[in-house]
Amino acid sequence: MQRITVIGSRGQLGHDLAESLTAAGYQVTGLTHQQISIEDPDRIADTLGQSPPELIINTAAYNKVDQAEKEPEIAYAVNALGPRNLAHYCSEKNICLMHISSDFVFGLDTSRKIPFQEQEAPGPVSAYGLSKLAGEYFVRALCPQHYVIRTCGLYGVAGKTGNGNFVETMLRLGKERDELSIINDQHCTPTATRDLAAALTRLIETNQFGLYHATCQGQATWYEFACTIFELAGISVKTHAITTEQYNAPADRPRFSVLDCSRLTAAIGGSIPDWKQSLSCYLESQGEISPK
Repeated sequence: MQRITVIGSRGQLGHDLAESLTAAGYQVTGLTHQQISIEDPDRIADTLGQSPPELIINTAAYNKVDQAEKEPEIAYAVNALGPRNLAHYCSEKNICLMHISSDFVFGLDTSRKIPFQEQEAPGPVSAYGLSKLAGEYFVRALCPQHYVIRTCGLYGVAGKTGNGNFVETMLRLGKERDELSIINDQHCTPTATRDLAAALTRLIETNQFGLYHATCQGQATWYEFACTIFELAGISVKTHAITTEQYNAPADRPRFSVLDCSRLTAAIGGSIPDWKQSLSCYLESQGEISPK
């Protein structure tokens, strides 16, 4: 497998995947939303028809979690019907498909304390989560040669110029404000897209298709994540831990969506780094902390 097309190449994960795959010797083509609309099957065929790749990686998504409650049909079109269109195309052309999904397919079990394994029953609690789960099912049902990747809490360098990410937002707010209130009852795993991209590059080389959980190691609440960012970057700001109910966002979020990545670790022969280690490397690469 040499020719790979990355859909959503300007996004955080798409950007880092293109770099990682190119460094590994693959011939990579990046496509933006302006160049391909996965909601339209004809656009998929027209855009990819001239030189079909051997693998398509779909990182495109509608990820406005709160807005999806108001416009679920748009979230479903991008997150479910789009992957279905890609899966149909890949199946017809005998192309492999890697589709990026989300920890938001979980959340119904509010008493959960143990990381989720791939075979466990999902249970979304938002329109966004439902749309992502539907996309997974379409890919798994329609495209035999598939990788479906559930991940969580992504941040990467493209977030500085794109739609942002939690790390960049906290760095900005920590410097602008004296006090911040941050949710402390949603547990997940912050994951650097650079490290995730490296792991997915290795997974592609195995040809071991299927459903995988892929995050950094460890877990944290958003409050713990923020406090670690401030500590590493040397930012002094007063923080307040609040509940999901106090924040009162339009869409519900999983209280616990930590993913067990042991299947991925076995497939690629190693694990993605601990989230604090990845965060430190990211902040150093962005000039927020001094090299050690």
